Amino acid sequence: MLFNSLNFLFFFPVVTALYYMIPHRFRWILLLASSYYFYMCWKVEYIVLILITTLITYFTGLGIGKAKEKKKKKKYLVFCICSNLLILLIFKYFNFFNNSFKEIFDYFNIFYNIPSFNLLLPVGISFYTFQSLSYSIDVYNGQKEPEKHFGIFAVYVAFFPQLVAGPIERSTKLLPQFYNKIEFKYSQVTDGLRQMAWGFFKKIVIADRLSLLVNQVYNNADSYTGVPLIIGTYFFSFQIYCDFSGYSDIAIGAAKVLGIDLSKNFKYPYFAKDINDFWRRWHITLSTWFRDYLYFPLGGNRVSAKKWCYNILIVFILSGLWHGASWTFIIWGTLHGFFIIITRFYQKYKTEYFIGKSTDNQKNQGKIIDILLTFHLITFLWIFFRANSVNDAFYIISNLFNFNDFADVSWQIMHDTNAYLGINMYELIISLILICLLIFVEFLNFRFDVLKKLLQKPLYLRWTYYYFIIFMILIFGKFSINSFIYFQF
Repeated sequence: MLFNSLNFLFFFPVVTALYYMIPHRFRWILLLASSYYFYMCWKVEYIVLILITTLITYFTGLGIGKAKEKKKKKKYLVFCICSNLLILLIFKYFNFFNNSFKEIFDYFNIFYNIPSFNLLLPVGISFYTFQSLSYSIDVYNGQKEPEKHFGIFAVYVAFFPQLVAGPIERSTKLLPQFYNKIEFKYSQVTDGLRQMAWGFFKKIVIADRLSLLVNQVYNNADSYTGVPLIIGTYFFSFQIYCDFSGYSDIAIGAAKVLGIDLSKNFKYPYFAKDINDFWRRWHITLSTWFRDYLYFPLGGNRVSAKKWCYNILIVFILSGLWHGASWTFIIWGTLHGFFIIITRFYQKYKTEYFIGKSTDNQKNQGKIIDILLTFHLITFLWIFFRANSVNDAFYIISNLFNFNDFADVSWQIMHDTNAYLGINMYELIISLILICLLIFVEFLNFRFDVLKKLLQKPLYLRWTYYYFIIFMILIFGKFSINSFIYFQF
């Protein structure tokens, strides 16, 4: 079930009403049934895998808790990690690795005949698998007592607002909240609805509108050069941000309506000063997951410079692979790791030779330049993320600044955009205005809490804002029921 669908428009108010009507002790049943129904709306078969993951993680958690010897605890943990990763490997990565090996063996004229399988890719499998793994590791490390209530643990794995695209929650934060006796609070519900409305605006009005041009360009990359490729690449940078952060806003807002606090997943990533700062602001729950459960165990910063470089590359290659079973994602992740390594040494050099000798005005100008450079670097790297193949990605990069047909493109944009970019001039102008509006709002939020200021305003001003958002969604929204980009991960 998509958030941006009529089904959800009916589903969520019914669940919310029942949630506050029934006694607290029965709410976990409602949440579990609602979450499973929400998930089965894609495919009924999906529920089998999430049940297997839940059962394995639940019982191995109990085993870790009961075991006296650390060696035995470790056996339970290894079994849990290997079992969950095996499920992920089979259903998400088997065909990718199998086809890659086949290409390698074919290149060396070696016979290789392991067939690919037509396996369904369960929506959100990477998200709930990582959430389950974090629970097992936390129990093993003594940071969380094993959850004995199977039903509540099942809700933790499958909680519908964040089930298919995060935030990836930690058991230490989310599990205890299902025991809280939550009362209906008007302010809490309205806060959640406000955040959901902003999420719907970003998804339906901005992301889905930008997707029209992005899909036209990237799905026919070899038909374009220069301007269309540049426009498509910049549009995708804003599309993916509005699509994914929009989902997170809806998820966090929906959970807030139910009295559940989910983790912040975005913190104005396009105002990052460098690529390292970007990953402190983008998909925060994933980057902190890799930090806590992979980067720190590998040694973190407490290793030699050479080992640290290896660790960074390992983390980001796996991060790229987590996003999708394709070489484009692996290259995307590897490049992010590579630029983080460069950034570390550049920042050290910059601190020693420039910052200490700069005036305050020069430092402020330097920050603006850093933000602009980082944004353009991130946008450039998105090419690998969005391209349908590695060949498409390199074609786009090599033809970004090919302006041989610039005059023809300019004429098409001004007179008949439908014939060239798949959208008319009106749509293009609206898209650019919406991007400017987004940047303006994000900048205000970056400087101070706009919502907090809004809540201090008179009632008529607050409702003017609400009606404006609803009006923008109804008038400028694209209601073609586009799935969220991160659902494929």
